[in-house]
Order: sequence, then structure tokens, then C-alpha cells
Amino acid sequence: MSDTTRTTFGGRRAIPLNNSNEAEVDLPTEELVGFVPRGVNLQEYLHVTSVHLFKERWDSNKIDHHTDQYDNNNLIVRRGQSFYVQIDFNRPYNPRRDHFRVEYVIGRYPQENKGTYIPVPIVSEFQSGKWGAKVIMNEDRSVRLSIQSSPECIVGKFRMYVAVWTPYGILRTPRNQETDTYILFNPWCEEDAVYLDDEKERQEYVLNDIGVIFYGELSNVKSRSWSYGQFEDGILDACLYVMDRAQMDLSGRGNPIKVSRVGSAMVNAKDDEGVLVGSWDNIYAYGVPPSAWTGSVDILLEYRSSQKPVRYGQCWVFAGVFNTFLRCLGIPARVITNYFSAHDNDANLQMDVFLEEDGSVSSKLTKDSVWNYHCWNEAWMTRPDLPVGFGGWQAVDSTPQENSDGMYRCGPASVQAVKHGHVCFQFDAPFVFAEVNSDAIYITAKKDGTHVVESVDTTHIGKLIVTKKIGEDGMEDITDTYKFQEGQEEERLALETALMYGAKKALNTEGLVKPRSDVDMNFEVGNAVLGKDFKVTITFQNHSSHRYTISAYLSGNITFYTGVSKMEFKKETFDITLEPMTNKKEEVLVRAGEYMSQLLEQAFLHFFVTARVSESMDILAKQKSVVLTIPKVIIKVRGSAMVGSDMIVTVEFTNPLNESLRNVWMYLEGPGVIRTKRKMFHEIQPNSTVQWEELCQPWVSGHRKLIASMTSDSLRHVYGELDLEIQRRPST
Repeated sequence: MSDTTRTTFGGRRAIPLNNSNEAEVDLPTEELVGFVPRGVNLQEYLHVTSVHLFKERWDSNKIDHHTDQYDNNNLIVRRGQSFYVQIDFNRPYNPRRDHFRVEYVIGRYPQENKGTYIPVPIVSEFQSGKWGAKVIMNEDRSVRLSIQSSPECIVGKFRMYVAVWTPYGILRTPRNQETDTYILFNPWCEEDAVYLDDEKERQEYVLNDIGVIFYGELSNVKSRSWSYGQFEDGILDACLYVMDRAQMDLSGRGNPIKVSRVGSAMVNAKDDEGVLVGSWDNIYAYGVPPSAWTGSVDILLEYRSSQKPVRYGQCWVFAGVFNTFLRCLGIPARVITNYFSAHDNDANLQMDVFLEEDGSVSSKLTKDSVWNYHCWNEAWMTRPDLPVGFGGWQAVDSTPQENSDGMYRCGPASVQAVKHGHVCFQFDAPFVFAEVNSDAIYITAKKDGTHVVESVDTTHIGKLIVTKKIGEDGMEDITDTYKFQEGQEEERLALETALMYGAKKALNTEGLVKPRSDVDMNFEVGNAVLGKDFKVTITFQNHSSHRYTISAYLSGNITFYTGVSKMEFKKETFDITLEPMTNKKEEVLVRAGEYMSQLLEQAFLHFFVTARVSESMDILAKQKSVVLTIPKVIIKVRGSAMVGSDMIVTVEFTNPLNESLRNVWMYLEGPGVIRTKRKMFHEIQPNSTVQWEELCQPWVSGHRKLIASMTSDSLRHVYGELDLEIQRRPST
């Protein structure tokens, strides 16, 4: 076929690895057998004059394949489904004496047995699961073909050729970038590994380019819109480039298991120069703060153009970009948020919180952490590598947390396997199981070296697991897809199954769990607004006929959303005398001046209350996180909300604090409405308002969103959004 196959490489392989979609070598325009006799003009034989791919957005190829939204001038089709091509010749085509075929080639070293060189035969009827081309029209000098691709075809950008047979060899059309064809996964094809049978789900998990990501805290769930932008100009090429940077062999790019696992590693830059650099230290001098991003488009385009990792990301940014990657390639995907998500450092499937004898947390011994929330992705696919029943949604996580097979990645792990405790199945199911189903163990470390288990909370981890509802912006609770309800027989069986496979180990403690105390303790945090004072109310309940004296300790900490403490800003001790069968409340005032100077970008405060009952020496412990209520960015529009018409977008923000905001950046994005814009304000005075206007012309009709964010030196994670209905331009 090509001279490129003649080189040998150390006796191990005939050709080098074919791991770049972008790299290419042109096929020869002539492959002649022997010498052509003098006087023979090869141009007199059948040859191609032009090729038509019907690749405009309104053509049936793109509409039928659900690729008409891609801002790309090339033909984009989904595998396992037929599409149309018209070939014009120099004379009428005679099937009895003329022979030709279409060829698709990907990469630099194409091989037919690897699926990187695809000769498409002319057939009378399609065969299920195989490439083929049927002649559906033969008029004058034009032949129209219906071409069916394999549902297992490599996903990527193919070069197209037309080869014509002559008595002296093959004549082939020259390389033409206009005929390059993208082939994607196909959730509409029953034979494809990513087939999804519900049209509403396909519309949401493949075609929706605007999503909602949930964050905040269990008692104060917040949401923000995210522009996935999988159809935007350059994004498809950027996603293919991500696989090239991973040096992923082209022959594996038709397998969604491999593609999602490679994507999980490549969206973070921890060990492979991937897309995003993670940062959780609240210092973002050399890049964009994670909270400032409004979508994936700028991140992927910057990565593609600079060929260097983009700074910075945290879990919801990694999840948003990974979702774009998956949906763009045709794999159904959604972003998941798990509240009270465990990060188990020692893989014993329990969160060990060690206490000093006075009830305070031992930072030296406590190494496990519980994230207030954590975002990851689910991708829909079959799992032929696992037993029947473990296909469907697979958990995949690109946030760099733990090493998996030598790289920072996680999944795909079958959600069904996680729920039932079958954590022996690849990939990384034990880690996902720990994130959603750990026990929180409170342990007192005695001065003599012994450990006493004070309490075990089996319900603290994985309290709520959510995703965006189909067709609307609301929250869907999917906790029951990951775990059975606490106390059910099935839940105990799942834990025992996980134990059998070695994921859950016995408590690493000495001594016995102490009996339940006669005194209960709980506390509530009042309405906490950024820059304002608020109260923490601790309630003690005596269930016995005895009188008790209690020494209590409240610790308030500035924390990262990962549960890691930055500093203690509040420390207060108090004593309570509790009469028999009574309750008593203690209020602690938290002043704004105590937390504002050290506040982190997500405005998380964590309170830990411990109390010792003097008479029984029982230790009571409770912890809660609170996210402060922060202001919003306001978006307004005026003008005609119509495709191609001028529309003015106004972004407005009022500083509610009693201090100036400095180095303020505001970001604005709206898929199909406005390209990403940003503007800097050097300073916003206390209680003053700034406005910013941009002119745009929407190019996509239907339901759209404008998304804005604001970041500054002292205040971040400020968002705003506006729903729009963009009208079609009337036909003339």
C-alpha cells in the first residue's frame, strides 16, 4: 500500500507506534505494477474530478448524525451509521468494467489490521458491524454512495481518498484537507459500546453544551452553570490533541474504556503535562484562579495553542473540562457531586479522626480528610471486560488524588459494582467505594499510646450524591445508584462483599468502643453572610436523672473545600452544668473581623466542637462546615435576542464589603451567544458598583445562557447567570 511499511525497527515491529492523529504521510497517487507501455495515457481511464461530502450544517449528513452543532467545516459523522458521499468522474461510471473504492486513513503508519487503513468495499447490501459502500445513484458522470462505518471504528480525524483500478495499477486522488472526515462515538447506534436508548438522555448527556455543577455544603447546596462548549470552533481538534499528547495508540481510540481512562489522566497535568494544573493553596499568581473559569472552551483552546498545561484547576474545573472531552467525542457523560467525600490516604476505608485527651483534634495523627464536596464524572458505556451487569454509568475522575497504575487518574469504575461492593473489578473501584461509603471514626489517642474509639459515624460519608436533572437545571439525587440506604440488609451485604475483596479492613484501634453517653450534643451555625457577624449555637441534652458538669471546646477553622484546615480563627472554651432530664444552649458569637482577613476563595468555615463530661469522662464530638453567603454578579441584556442581531450584554457587580476589592477580573461567556470575554478593574470601592458592556451577535438559536464570574485578591467564587431564548432569524 505504502512505502512507509518497509522500514524495520530493531526486529521487534515492522513499523513504529501509530499514536498521533495529527501526524500523517500521504498515500501515493499512483501505485503501478510494472512499467506502463509507451503511448498509454492513464488519464484516459476513469478518474475522479471532484468529491462532495454534503457537510454543511443543513445537509442530511450532519443533521442525521446529530453533528450539525459543531462549528467545523469538515464532515463529522458518528460510527455505525450510514452517510452520503458523491463522486464525480471524467466520464460515466460503468460498474461492469470500472472499479473504485473509498479509503479512509488515520495517523502516520496506517495498517488495515489495526483499523488505521480502511478500504471500503462497494457492496450490494450492508453487513452488520462492517464497513461498506452502496451505490444509490449513478447518473451521468456522478455516483452517489451510502457509506456505512463500523460501530467499532477508531474515533478521530480520517483522511479520505478515492482509489481507481486500471490494468496498470491504482490511481488515487491526492491529499485533500476538504475531504477530511471526523468519526465519533455514536450513542444512537445500538451496536456502539456507548449506545444510550433514551432520547432525552442523549439530548442531555451528549448534545447539551451548557451544564450545572453543584458545590457548597450539604445543608447549603449551591449551583453554578458551566459552559462545556463541546461544539465550539477548535474544541474537537483540541480533544483529539489531548489523546495525541498522551501518545495513545490510534488502534485503541475506538474503545470508550481506554479513551475515558486516558482522558482521566490527561485532563490533569500532575505527571503527563496534561491540560490543567491543580492548585489548592489559594495562591494563583501565575494563572487564573479556579473559581474564575466559566467553562471549558478557553482552557482547551489555550492548551492546544500553547501545548502547555493551563493554570489553575480544582475538582469542578477538572470535571467540567473532562465532561467537554467526553461529550465532544460522543461518549454520554455527566458531572457528579458527592457531599462529604472521603479521601482515604491509608486505604482502610475509614476516616480516622484522632483526638487529644482534652478533646481537640490531633493534626499530627489525623491524615485522612473529608472534602465538603467533590466533583467527578460518569461516562456511559458497556463493560465487556467485566461480568454481565456492570455496564452503564462508570465513575471517572480526573482530579489528581491518588496514583493508579503509575499515573494520577481514576476509573472507569462501574457504579453498579461500587454499589454492590464488587470492588475487585477494574478500574479503581476501591477508591470510589471509599469516597462514598467510609465510616468516620473518632479516636482518642491516650498519652500511654493506647487508642480508644469514642464514636463511629457510619452515615457521615457520601451523604448526598447529585447531578443535573435531564432537561432542566434542578438537582437530581442519585445517591441510591452508589449505595444502599444505611441499615438495609443490602447495604450490610455490600460492605461484607467489599470486606471479602479486601477493600474494608478492621478498625485499626486498641480497646473497645465506649458505651453511649447519657448526654447528647449538637450545634447549629446561624445565617452566615460574608462580612457579617453570626452565631454558633451548641445544644446539650441530658437524658438521665444525674447532674453533669461539662467542659466544652469550640474551634473555628478556615478550610479548603477539601476539608484541609488552613488556620484556626476562633477558639473558645466554656463550662456547662446540666441538670437531670434538661437541655441547655450556649451561643458563641463569631465576628467578621475574626475570619475575613484569612478567608479562602470558597468561603468555607469549619467548626469542631468537643466536650468532656467530667463525671463519666465521656467525650462528645461534632463537626460541621458552613459556606458563607456571597454576593452575585448581575447580567442584563438589551436589544434583539435573535440570531445575527446586535445585543448588548451588561455585567454588574456591587462590592458589599467594608473594604476595597483590588485586582478585580470579570469573565463573561455564553455558548452560541458571545465568545469568552474578560475585563479588569484595578479597584472597587466599598459598597460601590461597576458595570461592563459587550456587544454581541448570537449565532445559535434556542435556550442559551450567559455566565459571568468575578475574582479579586480578597473575594472569589462570585458568579452570575442569565437564561435567554434566542429567536431564529426569519427567512426572507
